[in-house]
Amino acid sequence: MNSQPKNVISTAPESGLLQTTSLDDATQSAIDALLHEGESQNTVASYRAALRYWAAWYGLRYGRRIQLPLPVACVFQFVVDHAQRMTAKGLASELPAAVADQLLQQGYKGKAGPMAYATLTHRMAVMSKAHQLRGLPNPCQDAQVRELLSRTRKAYAKRGALTHKKAALTKGPLEALLATCDDSLRGQRDRALLLFAWASGGRRRSEVTEAEMHALQRVGPTEFVYTLHRSKSNQSGHARPENHKPLLGVAGEALQSWLQVSGISEGRIFRRVLKGGHLGGPLSPAAVRDIVQARCVLAGVEGDFSAHSLRSGFVTEAGRQNVSLADTMAMTGHQSVARVMEYFRAQATVLNPGARLLDSDH
Repeated sequence: MNSQPKNVISTAPESGLLQTTSLDDATQSAIDALLHEGESQNTVASYRAALRYWAAWYGLRYGRRIQLPLPVACVFQFVVDHAQRMTAKGLASELPAAVADQLLQQGYKGKAGPMAYATLTHRMAVMSKAHQLRGLPNPCQDAQVRELLSRTRKAYAKRGALTHKKAALTKGPLEALLATCDDSLRGQRDRALLLFAWASGGRRRSEVTEAEMHALQRVGPTEFVYTLHRSKSNQSGHARPENHKPLLGVAGEALQSWLQVSGISEGRIFRRVLKGGHLGGPLSPAAVRDIVQARCVLAGVEGDFSAHSLRSGFVTEAGRQNVSLADTMAMTGHQSVARVMEYFRAQATVLNPGARLLDSDH
């Protein structure tokens, strides 16, 4: 999202000298370009989608074009329109069915049904950011609005309706997916991609598809170190020891085979495979999810898996194999212990020795 300093844009004087109290159009354009370039594509896309939804909802509910700052009453209405509450007739919200249908038909809603709580809070956060960047009074930070959202979360938690996390691709199911990868160009790409994402610490899908050859260093015949120059937890690209991700063993072997058969020596590491077995352009981040899900189908692995399952699967497997938290975080790049702990799944918790205190052989 672009930030524009309030009331400071002006045209430079005819002499060509700049004014100390204002910005000329060229400078403002440069500021906007830097702000846009410094933000991840996924973040920009999610902000745009959220703001488009707000504008469409506002237009349908109030019959006019959205303008900032929004009144606090409007933000309250947005919450009760999208947050479900228990009534005598069951769960309900205030969004009229006709409005919901139009939002769906016009492409602002991805699917029919109530909005997930996580989606609601994300859209509230985006609107809050829009006010903040413009230096406007922020209705989303109103004390009563924040209290309503807090109570709403507790209500969802009581109903067990909070976000369902994707299943973790631990070692067992991952190996089943890898077994479906043959020696074709596509098969070798998918094998290398899955292992690159998983074994290097559970890379996010954008980190996989944006991986470049210049960041890959060979340290052995089939051993590599990939330098992750920028990530979600290091968006400023600071040089850190944990930026270097080893790709050893089967992961290194798969990557070496892919590079050899594909002939890739520069640019993006992972590319599209076209009909006829020809190499195409770079993959989109969504392609990682598609590869994971397609390989699950081929392997007969049942569960709600996605690209993020590779990341949660790595952390879960690390816990199962008693890898230290420090070593796990060095691989994943997490800065927060609490955040890493969120990734552990039931498969790891059943190995907790504290669960067997009553066993006779404990």
